[in-house]
Amino acid sequence: MAVLRRVVALLLRTFSQLFLLLVRAASFFSRDPPTPGPPRDPLLLIPATGLAEKIRRGELKSSVVVQAFISRIREVNPALNALVCDRFEEALCEARAVDDLVASKAEDEATIKDKYPLLGVPVSVKEAFSLQGMPQSSGLISRRSLRSTTDAVVVSRLKAAGAIPLGVTNCSELCMWYESSNNVYGKTRNPYNPQHIVGGSSGGEGCILGAAGSVIGVGSDIGGSIRMPAFFNGVYGHKPTPGIVPNDGQFPNAHGSRADLLGTGPMCRYAEDLPLVLKVMAGKTSEKLSLDQDVSLRSLRFFSMENDGGCLFVSPMDKELVQAQRQVVQHLETSLGVSVQPINIYNMRYSFQIWSAMMSSGADKGESFSDLMSDGQRMWPGWELVKWMLGLSKYTIPAIGLALAENLANLNPQGSAKMVQKAKKT
Repeated sequence: MAVLRRVVALLLRTFSQLFLLLVRAASFFSRDPPTPGPPRDPLLLIPATGLAEKIRRGELKSSVVVQAFISRIREVNPALNALVCDRFEEALCEARAVDDLVASKAEDEATIKDKYPLLGVPVSVKEAFSLQGMPQSSGLISRRSLRSTTDAVVVSRLKAAGAIPLGVTNCSELCMWYESSNNVYGKTRNPYNPQHIVGGSSGGEGCILGAAGSVIGVGSDIGGSIRMPAFFNGVYGHKPTPGIVPNDGQFPNAHGSRADLLGTGPMCRYAEDLPLVLKVMAGKTSEKLSLDQDVSLRSLRFFSMENDGGCLFVSPMDKELVQAQRQVVQHLETSLGVSVQPINIYNMRYSFQIWSAMMSSGADKGESFSDLMSDGQRMWPGWELVKWMLGLSKYTIPAIGLALAENLANLNPQGSAKMVQKAKKT
């Protein structure tokens, strides 16, 4: 059994290196358009909370705000491919209805703020979530003609709070890769440098927010899918504790142990909007979070860990990132007078293996990654890899690679169980 584990580990390591070479080769020949210019309309530089306040007071018309963001999307999206399906006409109609409500003075400002805290504010939605009338393929060719007839719970809550959806944004195939590219919509490009990626799977959201084409958005995260796009695109995202925000209405959803990893949360261009958007998304459950309570940063404990200890399947930290983290530590200690404690969590070096094992252990009821990709038909990852090399596969190379890795991991169930135990002990 020990020999088998070493063989599987060697195969996984060799495959991961070959896989990354194939991904880089696939992107080498692509030509990227020029970087879009910065936003010029001052309306695009106001946080959502500020926009909602000005709209409630009649200082701004929602229709003007929504049109400003639509114009920005039309300016940048041809180069970025972030918003993959729009509802601009419907959004403008809804914005005009907001203007009529404010002009009627049927309710005072305080009442409107309480009922509609995001009144007239544009919002974008990750395509994996159902938004009535919009596609919900999650990057799968087999779902490209699907149109949602209902709204996901978080989408309906944002609408009820007065937010106006502009459309849906790109993601990776089945939301399972740190890139946002698929064979339904193509690749999304970074707003600061189109040669760079936007992260995944909520990369379309991160991109459109970073490009000032939206001000708030809906994302989901099972392994960094909010956090990485927020980091890559210079915006803010939050993955809440599981159970705070409902995951209903997205595809794929999570079951078993995967449900403990999946989180739906806000993505925002401005940090100050995160508490309000999270509160709206969570509904009454937000009362558990004490979001209105003032917190002194000096009363918190800070820890710093500069790397994961060295994992075979994870790239080492770049020197620039380590230096940036050290600057943050220095700033915290200088500005707040706190002591940032260095920490070394030994099992962090197994984080990728632990995450993979927990994802595999949640692959019950026919919901392995391969099963979800196949849409009812048997999918052979090895054969799809051969077809991809010939330009004949309907799947992306990251999706094929993940299906292969899943199959290899299943060859060593004892090793996966050991990694799950490591997670429980950490």
